[in-house]
Amino acid sequence: MTESLNPSGSLFMVVAPSGAGKSTLVNALLAQEPTIKLSISYTTRQPRPGEEHGRQYYFTTVEDFLKRREAGEFLESAEVHGNYYGTSRLIIEKEMKAGRDVLLEIDWQGAQQVKKQFPSAVQVFILPPSIDALEERLKKRGQDEAHVITRRLLAAGGEIAHAPESEYVIINQEFATALSELTAIVKASRCRFAQQAARNASLFAQLGIHANPS
Repeated sequence: MTESLNPSGSLFMVVAPSGAGKSTLVNALLAQEPTIKLSISYTTRQPRPGEEHGRQYYFTTVEDFLKRREAGEFLESAEVHGNYYGTSRLIIEKEMKAGRDVLLEIDWQGAQQVKKQFPSAVQVFILPPSIDALEERLKKRGQDEAHVITRRLLAAGGEIAHAPESEYVIINQEFATALSELTAIVKASRCRFAQQAARNASLFAQLGIHANPS
């Protein structure tokens, strides 16, 4: 599928280093915007406390993941912190064909791959207010051992260097402000010409508006 076949649904990508608050912001956004479909990725990492298969991720083995990747099931895939992650092409295509907005929580490597196939995807990068704040958040969430936190902090600099590849950047210092900014980006993106034309085809035809005016 190419995006030109079904431009009515917007594709959002939220990128951030671990600990920047990406998941918390995305969950709050989805609570406000229930029409957005969260794409659930496959991963080979072990579930964290409270995570469920089919909710946060589809947890699978390395062998199964590699088979799926070889079969071309993934829109993008990458190895991050020693684990594989992949976005199901089948899920994305199904939702986009149905005209629904889709949101990806994704790393910068995956975002690059998706952009090649969906150039109009809206990419938002979430930044922490400082590296010290990032470290504090990683420690407070209590999900990783000390050596894993150190590895994530070392990787953060390289990840943050890819922020310029995003159309939008949000500094997550005050949560309410960051959520308001993310919501504004979503609402504005839905008003792009291509999305409005596809969702209101009969009105545009009645008004004599064409996608490619001469």
